[in-house]
Amino acid sequence: MVVLLTGGTVEQELPAGARLIVGVDESPSSRWALAWAIGAARLHRMVLVAVHVSRAPVHPFPEALPVQHAIRAGEEARCSEVINGVFDDVAGGVPEDLTTAVIGRVGDPGYHLVDLAREGDLLVLGRGRRGLFSRIFMPSTSMYCARHARTTIVIVRQPTSPDDPEMSGDRARGFWSRRHP
Repeated sequence: MVVLLTGGTVEQELPAGARLIVGVDESPSSRWALAWAIGAARLHRMVLVAVHVSRAPVHPFPEALPVQHAIRAGEEARCSEVINGVFDDVAGGVPEDLTTAVIGRVGDPGYHLVDLAREGDLLVLGRGRRGLFSRIFMPSTSMYCARHARTTIVIVRQPTSPDDPEMSGDRARGFWSRRHP
């Protein structure tokens, strides 16, 4: 069963009990997080809640711009398209054996994920490698959630290839095993 939810009254429409909330975007690390979340939801028989938050600019006073409501509605519709596309890539579509809710929001991803996750839920996020400028200008969603969430968080890292010189296992072990004065 798939439930598509948008707007502000999402919390009342979500199923009761423990839920597994996974943040979904178009990054490779997000795909790994979704794959992990599908397996965990099956294993623990939890409701899977897939959330995509668009970082589209939102005017602080939406009533000032008549077109703002249309922009928000268009972005929320695009969110469900992104989630369905990632489900297609990872699992060949939304799993029919799981109760799944798809939520699209507009704004800051960390804020909305923490807002949706309540005590007893499991929040799953992907974490990829980012460059210096990306870290400076766009804050880390996983770090925000780790600092502010009231629930258990699982951060899934994208696996690295063994021949990747930047993140090879020998280099990492060598760094941590050295004695620093």
